[in-house]
Amino acid sequence: MQKLYIQQTPNTPEIKLSPEENVFLIRGTSAPEDVRALYYPVIEWTRIFVDDVINGVFKKYNRKTPIDFHVDLAYFNSSSAKFLYDILSELKKIPRDTCPVVVNWHYDEEDIDMKDAGNDIATLVEMEFRYISKPKS
Repeated sequence: MQKLYIQQTPNTPEIKLSPEENVFLIRGTSAPEDVRALYYPVIEWTRIFVDDVINGVFKKYNRKTPIDFHVDLAYFNSSSAKFLYDILSELKKIPRDTCPVVVNWHYDEEDIDMKDAGNDIATLVEMEFRYISKPKS
């Protein structure tokens, strides 16, 4: 499976999904003009990846080597939130007993609203998140 890489712009996040490198990352700002154009390929890639994990294509992911998915957004709009939910819902289909998915939700230590947004998404998607506070630079 080929990796998916989308370069960051002022309004769109960097998205790097690379099973070979064990990198799953959405970072930056997510307020695209056309949210569907940005996220539909990500959701389709995620669906294929999830099917491959479930079917044993990626044997390196297991209980000892979970999938670490990082969300490190300074800002995201409500349309982006819906697509983040969709991506995580796809990842949730992977059986936890064979391959856990760890969602690492990064937020600036002073941005409690971003942590709360992660909490809201975690509740909606019914997944446990690991919250990672970034010190103010």
